[in-house]
Amino acid sequence: MPEITYREALNQALAEEIERDDNVVLLGEEVAQFKGSYKVSEGLLEKFGSEKIIDTPISEAAFSGLAVGAAMLGMRPVVEFMFWSFCYVAFDQIFNNAANVRYMSGGLINVPIVFRGPANGGTNVGATHSHTPENFAANTPGIKVICPSTPADAKGMLKAAIRDNDPVCVMENTILYNLKGEVPDDKDFLVPLGKANLLKEGSDLSIIAHGKAVHTSLEVAQSLEEKHGVSVEVLDLRSIRPLDTEAILSTVRKTNRVLLVEENKPFCGVGAQISFMIQDQAFDYLDAPIKRVSAIDVPQAYSKPLESIQIPEHNRVLEKALELI
Repeated sequence: MPEITYREALNQALAEEIERDDNVVLLGEEVAQFKGSYKVSEGLLEKFGSEKIIDTPISEAAFSGLAVGAAMLGMRPVVEFMFWSFCYVAFDQIFNNAANVRYMSGGLINVPIVFRGPANGGTNVGATHSHTPENFAANTPGIKVICPSTPADAKGMLKAAIRDNDPVCVMENTILYNLKGEVPDDKDFLVPLGKANLLKEGSDLSIIAHGKAVHTSLEVAQSLEEKHGVSVEVLDLRSIRPLDTEAILSTVRKTNRVLLVEENKPFCGVGAQISFMIQDQAFDYLDAPIKRVSAIDVPQAYSKPLESIQIPEHNRVLEKALELI
């Protein structure tokens, strides 16, 4: 399998799906002539033309609403947000309209649309450009939410999202765009939504994470094994909604100790939902209280030194893991 970057994997997925299905289009600010703010759409305008790769005005409400209407009429639009922080400008279009049309039409009208772009802190762009709203989006019935952590998942899950008949929010992490990994060179390679990925097996502690927090968790797992002799299992959620409940419960039953790691804010966060689910369905398997490490519960700092400790980093995750074992 060829080794490519996360960014290239997304680009490959978009190109393959636009080529495969004439109803697939990409639209957003600067996706065409500028090749995307993070160069995810590089080369697509030259390959497919301006009817498939569409630069939009700086109005998320306008182009998201346009895309929702197009999806209702049979198109499969992919909407790129320069930052997921800007989704709030299109609140009504995404979370009110796209999420509810299928239900309110009695299943007669599907809304096969993908909203994608970077959703993360850690790049020192200030509080209004650094949201991780996967919990917010997942709170809305009718919306699917995925957070690929590897190049292979970025390609396979984006392709699956484009083919899905419901709205899918793809939360990418800017810091992962240059991450390299092996990616199947297969136009039919799909990673099903709603399936977690067991990245590392262990017996003493389960670390459950998603997005970039997965990589922090793997580093901590290695430290725990090398320096403390602790066998750590790492589960990558990949999909926030639908959530792979069985994979979560299975690792809890195996190790009996759980650490939840996310770059989301803690209040009403993804970890809060998972924690409730574990204590509700696997309480008797727990040998210790569930622990969480999340972003510190304040607006994201602009200062690099402050933001570096605001997001779950190695030492904070390691300290919490040691409390558990």
